[in-house]
Amino acid sequence: MNDMVHQALIWIIPLIVAIVFHEVSHGLAARALGDPTASEARRLSLNPLRHVDPVGTILVPGMLVLAHLPPFGWAKPVPVNPWRLRNPRVGMMIVAAAGPASNIVMGLLTAVGLGLLWRLVPHDAAWLGVVVPILRAFIGINLSLAFFNLMPIPPFDGSHILEGLLPARAAALYGRLRGLGFALVLMLIVVLPRLIPGFDPVGRWVGPPVDWLGSRMEDLVTLVGGV
Repeated sequence: MNDMVHQALIWIIPLIVAIVFHEVSHGLAARALGDPTASEARRLSLNPLRHVDPVGTILVPGMLVLAHLPPFGWAKPVPVNPWRLRNPRVGMMIVAAAGPASNIVMGLLTAVGLGLLWRLVPHDAAWLGVVVPILRAFIGINLSLAFFNLMPIPPFDGSHILEGLLPARAAALYGRLRGLGFALVLMLIVVLPRLIPGFDPVGRWVGPPVDWLGSRMEDLVTLVGGV
């Protein structure tokens, strides 16, 4: 039981925080660009209860932790009405990018904070043994969440960015895939990798940038912490 609580502290709580900031960032970007839908729905809140999806925010991450796998999850999407944006096509690209961008910024800030801890706090402080693993997990979770969502697969954020870059006719055809939603994600990320050896879109798309940027953030921790 103690190990389960420890794993929850290290992984699930940072995951929920990262997801909440991700969703709120979408809503803030939309409001800045003319669409107050998220604000009207009272979703511009850091209260996790306003964003929790029982399956994606609690059940799935919890099962992954119990299986000793890196947890991942999702929240209820913040509502955005493209037609209330001042420039729907460009606006949706910016709104979509705001979520992953917020995760990368949080990872950077956490790396700076971790470095300051090493510099300012005695290394024999007992509470560092709890706080440092949580902060390191928070960095990794934010990077994974950012680049996972940048995959150009509907309904992920990357699909909105790609749709905005495509010519209008191609964008309309591509947008029709959005109706497939979860089924498309399940097929590309779970089913096909099991059926086709070497087919691993998550590993190929998410792994390299997460590893590279994670290494840069470790360098930042070292630089700030003077270690």
